[in-house]
Amino acid sequence: MSQVRVLVGTRKGAFILSSDGKRQRWEVSGPHFAGLEIYHIKGSPADPDRIYASQVSDWFGQQIQRSNDGGRTWEPVGNEFAYDGETGTHQWYDGTQHPWEFKRVWHIEPSHGDPDDLYAGIEDAGLFRSLDGGRTWRELPALRGARGHLWQPGAGGMCLHTIIVDPGNPQRIVVAISAAGAFRTTDGGVSWEPINRGLKSAYEIPDPEAAVGHCVHRIAMHPSRPGTLFMQKHWDVMRSDNGGDMWYEISGNLPSDFGFPIDVHAHEPETIYVVPIKSDSEHYPPDGKLCVYRSRTGGHEWEALTDGLPQQHCYVNVLRDAMAVDALDPCGVYFGTTGGQVYASANGGDSWTAVVRDLPAVLSVEVQTLE
Repeated sequence: MSQVRVLVGTRKGAFILSSDGKRQRWEVSGPHFAGLEIYHIKGSPADPDRIYASQVSDWFGQQIQRSNDGGRTWEPVGNEFAYDGETGTHQWYDGTQHPWEFKRVWHIEPSHGDPDDLYAGIEDAGLFRSLDGGRTWRELPALRGARGHLWQPGAGGMCLHTIIVDPGNPQRIVVAISAAGAFRTTDGGVSWEPINRGLKSAYEIPDPEAAVGHCVHRIAMHPSRPGTLFMQKHWDVMRSDNGGDMWYEISGNLPSDFGFPIDVHAHEPETIYVVPIKSDSEHYPPDGKLCVYRSRTGGHEWEALTDGLPQQHCYVNVLRDAMAVDALDPCGVYFGTTGGQVYASANGGDSWTAVVRDLPAVLSVEVQTLE
């Protein structure tokens, strides 16, 4: 029988939740790296026993950890993230120019075909690649050449948080940066272009339709349809059907179009999930009712999925990397909250169960489907 392994990064360590294909009973392992922030933890599609984690500490700094046995044991690997060449400056909160400074790794994206090949998105925003299992890293500096002097931090910093590698064409990569926007390469990172046409940011930047400067929170893609991208923006849920050349809004009947995560059903490319949050100043569900919203039509028309979720006095947030889907049938959907709950649905979101309730604030959720 298939198995599922849910990888959870929190403010105070990593946790691994394991179940069989029924996804009814769970074993919890952790905390790994107790007391340390785990911004992201993700397994390799090429080797499920290979898992990478981004460990962050205000005292000890950044450390990439690697496991070769499914998370039972870990070893530190390379941690030199040096920008390539002269970095120049980027825009600061007050509009002045500010030097680029490495702070932390926000997101790790292993490649589809080689467990030693992976990407890392960092703050201040940059994209790095390792070809030796995380021991050494080199920047793809052309990304910062895509009007990097106009990029500016979002409320959480200037972070590269989304990395999507086309499984059918690994030379094609889409990334998202808060608050700069979305960018695409079709030559493996030699050159990049902003892909933000159609985005509107009336409250965040002086030119609401600027080429860069948009606060993109998350982008999702179904692997069978690399030309279709879904985006949760600072405000607005968006869609592109031409790989990001043009975006249009699909917020429809959502109670709020502010939020952080977005994901796509494993077997239904037009079924997408978001978690609406009240506003950019009040990071909790509208009316204190935690709801995942699902659209089976690729947007516009949304239904609230509430069975098993708290519907009163709930004031948690769900962060951008804290939702994932498995590859089983029916599709499993998972998300974690800043209140330390991890919820699982074994039926595409129709009903939910809290796998755990009292973890530290959840920063990221990823899932591995094991045969």
